[in-house]
Amino acid sequence: MRIAVASGKGGTGKTTVATNLALTAGMLGEMVTYLDCDVEEPNGHLFLHPEIKESTSIGVPVPQVDKEKCIGCGKCADICQYSAIACIKENVLIFPELCHACGGCTRVCPTGAISEISRDIGIIEQGSAEHIRFVHGKIYIGEIMVPPLIRAVKKIDPAGIQIIDAPPGTSCPVITTLRGADFVLLVTEPTPFGLNDLGLAIETVKELGIDYAVVVNRAEEDNSSAQQFCQDRGIPIIAEIPDDRRIAEAYSRGVLIISALPQYRDVFEKLFRDIHERLSAGSAREGIL
Repeated sequence: MRIAVASGKGGTGKTTVATNLALTAGMLGEMVTYLDCDVEEPNGHLFLHPEIKESTSIGVPVPQVDKEKCIGCGKCADICQYSAIACIKENVLIFPELCHACGGCTRVCPTGAISEISRDIGIIEQGSAEHIRFVHGKIYIGEIMVPPLIRAVKKIDPAGIQIIDAPPGTSCPVITTLRGADFVLLVTEPTPFGLNDLGLAIETVKELGIDYAVVVNRAEEDNSSAQQFCQDRGIPIIAEIPDDRRIAEAYSRGVLIISALPQYRDVFEKLFRDIHERLSAGSAREGIL
């Protein structure tokens, strides 16, 4: 079971929901891995406080040129859509930070002058936190090749339940994170900006063909705006987390909601069971078909 927790914008409480949901599932006896795929600014560790036991460097292949074999034909520069290779007279210049590791240049080189070497872009750290396994990626400062690191994080330990903390927004890193998920939990807040960006996230998930539902964070007593927004679009709201000052105070201390305020455990237990039931029902329908 792969549950991705996403949002159309940052600051909606996506990581709050993902970390509390992961720990709740672990406390219910499930084998759980929390995967923080927000590799540009991972912060799940600030709440789960894992013991890191393993760190692995992740690299991407980039071209290097053997000057003795190169004839300066310029085919490598012609095929590169990202300007990572430039030919100036007989010299070939490589800009590894721009390379998207497609391998096209190595294929078109007529003399075999181009080979590939690995360039580190970040690290993956693994460990454990109470009842769950913890994995997150950290991209190096200045790197733009985020998707390869996200894919590397997602390859870690496919067994059991995966709670995948996605980056905010709807760009390439989000698409990379959501691909292969069984269910997407979209976290929003009942504000004009939150609901507008929720609409963008919904369109993205629909395009990927993944089942989804909404969690409203910082829900007010009169939560009519979010309810009306979702009702008009036929979108289920399966949990609401109230706008409780005590939750904000716990967040500022790096403490999970279910640890600081045990009365909210029922909210996350019900949320996990609802998702589990939706996925089980979907699997049953597929089996019948």
